Amino acid sequence: MRVDYITGNTAIAEAAIVAGLKFYAGYPITPSSDIFEYLARELPKHGGHVIQFEDEIASINAVIGASWACAKAMTATSGPGFSLMLEAISLAVITETPLVIAYVMRTGPSTGVPTRAGQYDVLQATYGFHGGLVIPVLAASTPQEAYDLTVKAFNVSEMLRTPVVLLTDATIAHTYGKVIMRERGELEIIERIRPLTPPDKYKPYEPVKEHVPAMACFGDGYNVLVESLTHDERGYYAPRTDVQRKLMWRLYRKIVDSAPKLFDYSAIGLEGCDYAFISYGSTALSAQVAAKMLREKGYRVGTLKLRTLYPIYEDGIRKLVSSAKKVFVIENNVGLYYRELRAILRDKEVVSVPIIDLDLPQPQEIVEVVKQWL
Repeated sequence: MRVDYITGNTAIAEAAIVAGLKFYAGYPITPSSDIFEYLARELPKHGGHVIQFEDEIASINAVIGASWACAKAMTATSGPGFSLMLEAISLAVITETPLVIAYVMRTGPSTGVPTRAGQYDVLQATYGFHGGLVIPVLAASTPQEAYDLTVKAFNVSEMLRTPVVLLTDATIAHTYGKVIMRERGELEIIERIRPLTPPDKYKPYEPVKEHVPAMACFGDGYNVLVESLTHDERGYYAPRTDVQRKLMWRLYRKIVDSAPKLFDYSAIGLEGCDYAFISYGSTALSAQVAAKMLREKGYRVGTLKLRTLYPIYEDGIRKLVSSAKKVFVIENNVGLYYRELRAILRDKEVVSVPIIDLDLPQPQEIVEVVKQWL
Protein backbone atom coordinates (compact mmCIF):
# COMPACT_ATOMS: atom_id res chain seq x y z
CA MET A 1 0.00 0.00 0.00
CA ARG A 2 1.14 3.49 -0.77
CA VAL A 3 -0.38 6.96 -0.53
CA ASP A 4 -0.01 9.63 -3.19
CA TYR A 5 -1.61 12.90 -4.27
CA ILE A 6 -2.89 12.32 -7.78
CA THR A 7 -5.72 13.39 -10.07
CA GLY A 8 -8.88 11.41 -10.68
CA ASN A 9 -7.70 10.40 -14.15
CA THR A 10 -4.37 9.15 -12.80
CA ALA A 11 -6.23 7.25 -10.09
CA ILE A 12 -8.31 5.47 -12.75
CA ALA A 13 -5.18 4.49 -14.68
CA GLU A 14 -3.36 3.26 -11.58
CA ALA A 15 -6.37 1.24 -10.42
CA ALA A 16 -6.84 -0.33 -13.86
CA ILE A 17 -3.28 -1.61 -13.76
CA VAL A 18 -3.67 -3.15 -10.32
CA ALA A 19 -7.02 -4.68 -11.36
CA GLY A 20 -5.22 -6.58 -14.12
CA LEU A 21 -5.68 -4.42 -17.22
CA LYS A 22 -3.74 -5.84 -20.16
CA PHE A 23 -5.18 -4.00 -23.16
CA TYR A 24 -6.20 -0.39 -23.60
CA ALA A 25 -7.50 0.96 -26.89
CA GLY A 26 -8.49 4.57 -27.27
CA TYR A 27 -8.69 7.82 -29.13
CA PRO A 28 -7.74 11.11 -27.44
CA ILE A 29 -10.65 13.23 -26.20
CA THR A 30 -10.76 15.90 -23.52
CA PRO A 31 -11.11 15.52 -20.55
CA SER A 32 -10.19 11.81 -20.54
CA SER A 33 -6.98 11.93 -22.58
CA ASP A 34 -4.54 11.80 -19.68
CA ILE A 35 -5.85 8.33 -18.74
CA PHE A 36 -4.67 7.25 -22.19
CA GLU A 37 -1.36 9.10 -21.87
CA TYR A 38 -0.59 7.68 -18.42
CA LEU A 39 -1.36 4.12 -19.47
CA ALA A 40 0.67 4.48 -22.64
CA ARG A 41 3.68 5.14 -20.44
CA GLU A 42 2.97 2.75 -17.56
CA LEU A 43 0.93 -0.23 -18.77
CA PRO A 44 3.72 -1.76 -20.94
CA LYS A 45 5.84 -2.00 -17.77
CA HIS A 46 3.21 -4.45 -16.47
CA GLY A 47 2.99 -6.58 -19.60
CA GLY A 48 0.06 -4.70 -21.14
CA HIS A 49 -0.56 -3.06 -24.49
CA VAL A 50 -1.85 0.40 -25.37
CA ILE A 51 -2.94 1.24 -28.91
CA GLN A 52 -4.34 4.45 -30.37
CA PHE A 53 -6.90 3.72 -33.06
CA GLU A 54 -8.31 5.97 -35.77
CA ASP A 55 -11.50 6.68 -33.81
CA GLU A 56 -13.68 5.56 -30.92
CA ILE A 57 -15.54 3.03 -33.07
CA ALA A 58 -12.36 1.12 -33.78
CA SER A 59 -11.22 1.48 -30.17
CA ILE A 60 -14.26 -0.10 -28.53
CA ASN A 61 -14.34 -2.93 -31.07
CA ALA A 62 -10.67 -3.64 -30.37
CA VAL A 63 -11.47 -3.75 -26.65
CA ILE A 64 -14.19 -6.32 -27.34
CA GLY A 65 -11.76 -8.43 -29.34
CA ALA A 66 -9.09 -8.24 -26.66
CA SER A 67 -11.56 -9.35 -23.99
CA TRP A 68 -12.41 -12.43 -26.06
CA ALA A 69 -8.69 -13.15 -26.17
CA CYS A 70 -8.87 -13.28 -22.34
CA ALA A 71 -7.27 -9.90 -21.69
CA LYS A 72 -8.88 -7.51 -19.25
CA ALA A 73 -9.58 -4.54 -21.48
CA MET A 74 -10.83 -0.96 -21.24
CA THR A 75 -11.12 2.38 -22.96
CA ALA A 76 -11.85 5.93 -21.84
CA THR A 77 -13.80 8.66 -23.53
CA SER A 78 -16.21 11.56 -23.15
CA GLY A 79 -19.64 12.43 -24.59
CA PRO A 80 -19.05 12.56 -28.37
CA GLY A 81 -16.75 9.52 -28.23
CA PHE A 82 -19.23 7.51 -26.18
CA SER A 83 -21.91 8.23 -28.77
CA LEU A 84 -19.71 6.62 -31.41
CA MET A 85 -19.23 3.56 -29.22
CA LEU A 86 -22.91 2.78 -28.66
CA GLU A 87 -23.39 0.24 -31.44
CA ALA A 88 -20.35 -1.74 -30.24
CA ILE A 89 -21.56 -1.52 -26.64
CA SER A 90 -24.78 -3.19 -27.82
CA LEU A 91 -22.61 -5.90 -29.35
CA ALA A 92 -20.78 -6.32 -26.04
CA VAL A 93 -24.09 -6.62 -24.19
CA ILE A 94 -25.54 -9.38 -26.36
CA THR A 95 -22.24 -11.26 -26.59
CA GLU A 96 -21.71 -10.78 -22.83
CA THR A 97 -18.24 -9.34 -23.19
CA PRO A 98 -16.57 -8.00 -20.04
CA LEU A 99 -14.99 -4.58 -20.49
CA VAL A 100 -14.70 -1.22 -18.73
CA ILE A 101 -15.36 2.26 -20.10
CA ALA A 102 -14.17 5.26 -18.11
CA TYR A 103 -16.63 7.97 -19.15
CA VAL A 104 -15.29 11.40 -18.15
CA MET A 105 -18.20 13.78 -18.69
CA ARG A 106 -17.74 17.25 -20.09
CA THR A 107 -20.09 20.18 -20.62
CA GLY A 108 -22.58 19.26 -23.34
CA PRO A 109 -24.45 18.73 -25.55
CA SER A 110 -22.35 18.06 -28.64
CA THR A 111 -18.78 19.28 -28.13
CA GLY A 112 -19.99 21.78 -25.51
CA VAL A 113 -17.07 23.03 -23.44
CA PRO A 114 -14.49 20.23 -23.66
CA THR A 115 -12.42 21.38 -20.68
CA ARG A 116 -15.28 21.95 -18.23
CA ALA A 117 -17.61 19.71 -16.25
CA GLY A 118 -21.24 18.61 -16.14
CA GLN A 119 -23.43 15.60 -15.46
CA TYR A 120 -25.33 15.61 -18.72
CA ASP A 121 -24.72 12.02 -19.77
CA VAL A 122 -25.97 10.04 -16.77
CA LEU A 123 -28.89 8.55 -18.72
CA GLN A 124 -26.89 7.92 -21.88
CA ALA A 125 -24.36 5.91 -19.91
CA THR A 126 -26.82 3.06 -19.35
CA TYR A 127 -29.68 3.68 -21.80
CA GLY A 128 -27.75 4.97 -24.81
CA PHE A 129 -27.28 1.68 -26.61
CA HIS A 130 -30.16 -0.07 -28.33
CA GLY A 131 -31.92 -3.10 -26.86
CA GLY A 132 -33.70 -1.64 -23.82
CA LEU A 133 -31.45 -3.27 -21.22
CA VAL A 134 -29.22 -1.64 -18.60
CA ILE A 135 -25.52 -1.96 -17.87
CA PRO A 136 -23.86 -1.20 -14.53
CA VAL A 137 -22.86 2.44 -14.05
CA LEU A 138 -20.66 3.57 -11.15
CA ALA A 139 -20.08 7.22 -10.25
CA ALA A 140 -17.02 8.63 -8.47
CA SER A 141 -16.86 11.97 -6.67
CA THR A 142 -13.18 12.08 -5.60
CA PRO A 143 -9.84 10.70 -6.82
CA GLN A 144 -10.02 8.06 -4.07
CA GLU A 145 -13.41 6.91 -5.26
CA ALA A 146 -12.17 6.95 -8.83
CA TYR A 147 -9.47 4.51 -7.78
CA ASP A 148 -11.73 2.25 -5.72
CA LEU A 149 -14.56 2.20 -8.24
CA THR A 150 -12.23 1.39 -11.14
CA VAL A 151 -11.25 -1.80 -9.35
CA LYS A 152 -14.92 -2.47 -8.67
CA ALA A 153 -15.81 -1.83 -12.32
CA PHE A 154 -13.37 -4.51 -13.48
CA ASN A 155 -14.68 -6.92 -10.86
CA VAL A 156 -18.29 -6.36 -11.86
CA SER A 157 -17.54 -6.69 -15.56
CA GLU A 158 -15.80 -10.03 -15.01
CA MET A 159 -18.37 -11.32 -12.51
CA LEU A 160 -21.40 -10.53 -14.70
CA ARG A 161 -19.82 -10.71 -18.16
CA THR A 162 -20.95 -7.22 -19.06
CA PRO A 163 -19.66 -3.80 -20.07
CA VAL A 164 -19.39 -1.47 -17.06
CA VAL A 165 -19.26 2.32 -17.18
CA LEU A 166 -17.35 4.37 -14.62
CA LEU A 167 -18.68 7.94 -14.66
CA THR A 168 -16.57 10.90 -13.59
CA ASP A 169 -16.35 14.42 -14.94
CA ALA A 170 -13.78 17.07 -15.80
CA THR A 171 -13.67 18.35 -12.21
CA ILE A 172 -12.78 14.94 -10.75
CA ALA A 173 -10.49 14.15 -13.67
CA HIS A 174 -8.13 17.02 -12.95
CA THR A 175 -8.54 17.54 -9.21
CA TYR A 176 -5.68 16.31 -7.03
CA GLY A 177 -6.51 14.34 -3.93
CA LYS A 178 -5.00 11.94 -1.42
CA VAL A 179 -5.39 8.39 -2.74
CA ILE A 180 -4.60 5.17 -0.90
CA MET A 181 -3.36 2.73 -3.53
CA ARG A 182 -3.19 -0.95 -2.68
CA GLU A 183 -1.19 -3.73 -4.23
CA ARG A 184 -2.95 -6.50 -6.11
CA GLY A 185 -2.57 -8.92 -3.18
CA GLU A 186 -4.35 -6.46 -0.88
CA LEU A 187 -7.46 -6.25 -3.05
CA GLU A 188 -10.27 -8.61 -3.93
CA ILE A 189 -9.83 -9.25 -7.64
CA ILE A 190 -12.63 -11.16 -9.36
CA GLU A 191 -11.91 -13.15 -12.50
CA ARG A 192 -14.43 -14.35 -15.06
CA ILE A 193 -15.99 -17.80 -14.81
CA ARG A 194 -14.08 -20.23 -17.01
CA PRO A 195 -15.67 -23.42 -18.39
CA LEU A 196 -15.18 -26.68 -16.49
CA THR A 197 -16.95 -28.84 -19.05
CA PRO A 198 -15.02 -30.56 -21.85
CA PRO A 199 -14.98 -28.71 -25.18
CA ASP A 200 -17.53 -31.01 -26.82
CA LYS A 201 -20.06 -30.27 -24.03
CA TYR A 202 -19.50 -26.52 -23.79
CA LYS A 203 -22.27 -24.06 -24.64
CA PRO A 204 -20.96 -20.48 -24.70
CA TYR A 205 -24.24 -18.90 -23.54
CA GLU A 206 -25.48 -21.48 -21.06
CA PRO A 207 -25.69 -19.88 -17.59
CA VAL A 208 -23.74 -21.65 -14.88
CA LYS A 209 -24.01 -19.14 -12.00
CA GLU A 210 -26.75 -16.56 -11.38
CA HIS A 211 -27.64 -16.14 -15.08
CA VAL A 212 -23.97 -15.80 -16.08
CA PRO A 213 -22.36 -18.25 -18.57
CA ALA A 214 -18.80 -19.51 -18.32
CA MET A 215 -16.55 -17.77 -20.85
CA ALA A 216 -14.03 -19.62 -22.97
CA CYS A 217 -11.58 -17.48 -24.87
CA PHE A 218 -10.05 -17.73 -28.31
CA GLY A 219 -7.25 -20.26 -28.24
CA ASP A 220 -8.63 -22.29 -25.33
CA GLY A 221 -9.68 -25.15 -27.59
CA TYR A 222 -13.42 -24.48 -27.26
CA ASN A 223 -15.95 -23.71 -29.96
CA VAL A 224 -16.36 -19.99 -29.29
CA LEU A 225 -19.13 -18.11 -31.07
CA VAL A 226 -19.39 -14.34 -30.66
CA GLU A 227 -22.87 -13.93 -32.11
CA SER A 228 -24.53 -10.50 -32.37
CA LEU A 229 -27.80 -11.96 -33.61
CA THR A 230 -30.41 -13.46 -31.30
CA HIS A 231 -28.85 -16.77 -30.35
CA ASP A 232 -29.51 -19.89 -28.32
CA GLU A 233 -27.20 -21.25 -25.64
CA ARG A 234 -24.96 -22.80 -28.29
CA GLY A 235 -24.47 -19.37 -29.88
CA TYR A 236 -26.42 -20.26 -33.02
CA TYR A 237 -28.73 -17.70 -34.65
CA ALA A 238 -32.29 -18.61 -33.65
CA PRO A 239 -34.93 -16.03 -34.69
CA ARG A 240 -37.72 -17.42 -32.54
CA THR A 241 -39.85 -15.76 -29.88
CA ASP A 242 -39.02 -18.35 -27.23
CA VAL A 243 -35.28 -17.86 -27.76
CA GLN A 244 -35.52 -14.06 -27.78
CA ARG A 245 -37.68 -14.07 -24.67
CA LYS A 246 -35.31 -16.35 -22.77
CA LEU A 247 -32.21 -14.41 -23.85
CA MET A 248 -33.60 -10.96 -23.04
CA TRP A 249 -34.87 -11.90 -19.60
CA ARG A 250 -31.58 -13.58 -18.70
CA LEU A 251 -29.53 -10.56 -19.82
CA TYR A 252 -31.88 -8.30 -17.87
CA ARG A 253 -32.02 -10.42 -14.72
CA LYS A 254 -28.28 -10.96 -14.40
CA ILE A 255 -27.82 -7.19 -14.01
CA VAL A 256 -30.98 -6.18 -12.14
CA ASP A 257 -30.88 -9.09 -9.68
CA SER A 258 -27.35 -8.01 -8.77
CA ALA A 259 -28.50 -4.56 -7.61
CA PRO A 260 -28.22 -5.32 -3.86
CA LYS A 261 -24.73 -6.74 -4.33
CA LEU A 262 -23.54 -3.80 -6.47
CA PHE A 263 -25.13 -1.03 -4.39
CA ASP A 264 -22.50 1.41 -3.16
CA TYR A 265 -23.13 4.66 -1.32
CA SER A 266 -22.19 6.88 1.60
CA ALA A 267 -24.71 8.49 3.94
CA ILE A 268 -24.60 11.20 6.59
CA GLY A 269 -27.40 11.98 9.02
CA LEU A 270 -30.21 10.13 7.25
CA GLU A 271 -31.61 8.44 10.35
CA GLY A 272 -34.43 10.59 11.68
CA CYS A 273 -33.91 13.36 9.13
CA ASP A 274 -36.73 15.54 7.80
CA TYR A 275 -35.01 16.26 4.49
CA ALA A 276 -32.70 14.11 2.40
CA PHE A 277 -30.27 15.26 -0.28
CA ILE A 278 -29.46 12.66 -2.94
CA SER A 279 -26.55 13.38 -5.25
CA TYR A 280 -23.66 11.72 -7.06
CA GLY A 281 -20.33 12.54 -8.64
CA SER A 282 -18.61 15.86 -8.05
CA THR A 283 -21.89 17.63 -7.26
CA ALA A 284 -22.20 15.45 -4.15
CA LEU A 285 -19.29 17.37 -2.61
CA SER A 286 -21.24 20.65 -2.79
CA ALA A 287 -24.44 18.93 -1.64
CA GLN A 288 -22.71 17.68 1.51
CA VAL A 289 -21.47 21.18 2.36
CA ALA A 290 -24.93 22.63 1.68
CA ALA A 291 -26.50 20.07 4.02
CA LYS A 292 -24.00 20.97 6.73
CA MET A 293 -24.87 24.67 6.33
CA LEU A 294 -28.56 23.89 6.76
CA ARG A 295 -27.96 21.66 9.78
CA GLU A 296 -26.16 24.57 11.42
CA LYS A 297 -29.37 26.58 10.94
CA GLY A 298 -31.41 23.90 12.71
CA TYR A 299 -32.74 21.89 9.79
CA ARG A 300 -32.51 18.10 10.05
CA VAL A 301 -30.91 17.32 6.70
CA GLY A 302 -29.23 14.05 5.71
CA THR A 303 -27.23 13.24 2.60
CA LEU A 304 -27.06 10.17 0.40
CA LYS A 305 -24.22 10.03 -2.11
CA LEU A 306 -24.77 7.30 -4.69
CA ARG A 307 -21.73 5.53 -6.08
CA THR A 308 -23.85 2.99 -7.96
CA LEU A 309 -26.32 4.62 -10.34
CA TYR A 310 -27.37 1.49 -12.25
CA PRO A 311 -28.79 -1.00 -11.65
CA ILE A 312 -30.96 1.01 -9.25
CA TYR A 313 -31.41 -0.74 -5.92
CA GLU A 314 -34.88 0.55 -5.26
CA ASP A 315 -35.47 -1.10 -1.88
CA GLY A 316 -32.11 0.09 -0.59
CA ILE A 317 -32.69 3.71 -1.56
CA ARG A 318 -36.23 3.72 -0.18
CA LYS A 319 -35.03 2.35 3.15
CA LEU A 320 -32.20 4.87 3.47
CA VAL A 321 -34.46 7.91 3.00
CA SER A 322 -37.50 6.41 4.75
CA SER A 323 -37.72 9.07 7.47
CA ALA A 324 -37.43 12.08 5.13
CA LYS A 325 -40.50 14.17 4.38
CA LYS A 326 -38.91 15.66 1.29
CA VAL A 327 -36.13 14.35 -0.94
CA PHE A 328 -33.99 16.75 -2.97
CA VAL A 329 -32.09 15.39 -5.97
CA ILE A 330 -29.13 17.68 -6.65
CA GLU A 331 -27.45 17.46 -10.06
CA ASN A 332 -25.35 19.49 -12.48
CA ASN A 333 -27.80 19.01 -15.36
CA VAL A 334 -31.49 19.62 -16.11
CA GLY A 335 -32.67 17.02 -13.59
CA LEU A 336 -31.92 13.68 -15.23
CA TYR A 337 -31.46 11.21 -12.38
CA TYR A 338 -34.34 12.93 -10.57
CA ARG A 339 -36.62 11.24 -13.10
CA GLU A 340 -35.39 7.83 -11.97
CA LEU A 341 -35.74 8.57 -8.25
CA ARG A 342 -39.15 10.20 -8.60
CA ALA A 343 -40.42 6.92 -10.04
CA ILE A 344 -39.25 4.80 -7.09
CA LEU A 345 -39.98 7.23 -4.23
CA ARG A 346 -43.66 7.57 -5.02
CA ASP A 347 -44.72 8.02 -1.37
CA LYS A 348 -42.56 11.13 -0.92
CA GLU A 349 -42.28 14.61 -2.30
CA VAL A 350 -39.21 14.46 -4.54
CA VAL A 351 -37.80 17.81 -5.62
CA SER A 352 -35.37 18.35 -8.48
CA VAL A 353 -32.51 20.76 -7.78
CA PRO A 354 -30.87 21.16 -11.20
CA ILE A 355 -28.01 23.63 -10.93
CA ILE A 356 -26.00 23.97 -14.11
CA ASP A 357 -22.44 25.13 -13.58
CA LEU A 358 -19.31 24.76 -15.70
CA ASP A 359 -17.47 23.61 -12.59
CA LEU A 360 -19.08 22.72 -9.25
CA PRO A 361 -22.44 24.13 -8.15
CA GLN A 362 -21.77 26.32 -5.14
CA PRO A 363 -23.17 25.09 -1.79
CA GLN A 364 -24.79 28.48 -1.12
CA GLU A 365 -26.65 28.26 -4.41
CA ILE A 366 -27.99 24.83 -3.43
CA VAL A 367 -29.08 26.22 -0.05
CA GLU A 368 -30.92 29.12 -1.68
CA VAL A 369 -32.87 26.79 -3.99
CA VAL A 370 -33.66 24.24 -1.29
CA LYS A 371 -34.82 26.81 1.28
CA GLN A 372 -37.76 27.67 -0.99
CA TRP A 373 -39.10 24.17 -0.26
CA LEU A 374 -38.35 23.83 3.44
